[in-house]
Amino acid sequence: MSIEILTFLFFMSLFVFLFSGLPLSFVLGGISIIFLWATWGPEAFYMVAAQTWGAMEKFTLVAIPLFIFMAMILEKSGTANDLYEMMYLWFGPVRGGLVIGTLVICALFAAMCGISGAAVVSMGSIALPSMLERKYDKLLAVGCINSGGGWGILIPPSVIMILYSLITGESVGRMFAGGVLPGLLLLCIVSLYVLVRCFFQPHLGPALPLDQRSDWPRKFKALKAIILPVSIVFAVLGSIIYGLTTPTEAAAVGLLGSLISAAVYRRLSWGLVWEASIRTFRLTGMVMWILFGAYAFTAAYHSMGATHLIESIMQYLPGGRWGTIVFIQILLLILGCVLDPAGIMMITVPVFMPIIKAHGFDPLWFGILFIMNMNIGYMTPPFGFNLFYLKAIVPPSITMGDIYRSVIPFTIMECIGMGLVMLFPQIATWLPNKFFG
Repeated sequence: MSIEILTFLFFMSLFVFLFSGLPLSFVLGGISIIFLWATWGPEAFYMVAAQTWGAMEKFTLVAIPLFIFMAMILEKSGTANDLYEMMYLWFGPVRGGLVIGTLVICALFAAMCGISGAAVVSMGSIALPSMLERKYDKLLAVGCINSGGGWGILIPPSVIMILYSLITGESVGRMFAGGVLPGLLLLCIVSLYVLVRCFFQPHLGPALPLDQRSDWPRKFKALKAIILPVSIVFAVLGSIIYGLTTPTEAAAVGLLGSLISAAVYRRLSWGLVWEASIRTFRLTGMVMWILFGAYAFTAAYHSMGATHLIESIMQYLPGGRWGTIVFIQILLLILGCVLDPAGIMMITVPVFMPIIKAHGFDPLWFGILFIMNMNIGYMTPPFGFNLFYLKAIVPPSITMGDIYRSVIPFTIMECIGMGLVMLFPQIATWLPNKFFG
């Protein structure tokens, strides 16, 4: 059987079973083992075992459960309540200020925990009722939480960045540094959009009435709410950037910070630790099975010689090397609407990485673009995770259709941000080069 037919059958089988609703890890592993056996015979099973064992020996993997556990603790610690109170006092007098304050808190949560769900659930429970009570437009309020909540995989630390580094061999520390400026860029672009729109349409985000605004002493007193979150951010990112710890060790530092935060807010208990532990075990188990399936997929993909076939096909795309990049980003946007971001990474990164290197692009820059694309995938219908997180906590007056419509302008803003990083790679590469050479 020719390599063209074999590769076609391989990818068709993969997508047919994925869209049938089977678990991603079993689809990746099962299809890969079948095609490995068809290509190499029974000896292929030793290859899969070797790939899996090699993955289990990687010390970097320890960071994944630590960052997830850290996020679970922070979600229940009470940190978000004081943060929102502080943002309410400082940003409330501005048109659209509560939306901008919510976006800032989402960015802080992203810099603390590394996954997207924590900020969405916290802000959906705390900020959304406050904004709706003050006559904010429901689509604007829901859309900002959806958008900002996804930054957890872009602004370091990020579990998805760790997975990308494991697949590609890129430095986790460099990836973390590369996500800082693009994350801040998205915060600025989305906040600017909210400010401009609320300036011309004040009814969408009315400023707080004069009698509800606070005096300066209370505002400055409220600033103490950012001490713990900022301390955790500096402890995690600073220890990595300045070479004091590895990313795995920094995850342990962040976890300690989250436990201290929960203790300060008097939320630390055996019940909280037990619940966070169970949720961490479940999420970590899911990630690890997907990772094992991805290693089997990579082995099958390379053993069939599909790498050279895909590279030759990409040569026929219009626009040369930049046409290839644009095509990949469009394909990823489409996949992000229907598949899990971690799954998309496991399927596509082994396919695209040889092409990226062959065209002379920086794998770190491509990785940041990839993760920005996956960030958009978290918020776009029909299967974006953040959509379902929000549906579980919004009041009955907000329908799934409202949630779908709310993401449109924010998706456009995030696509603009991704386009800027594509046009100016230094946004992603300057900080890693400065700190890591």
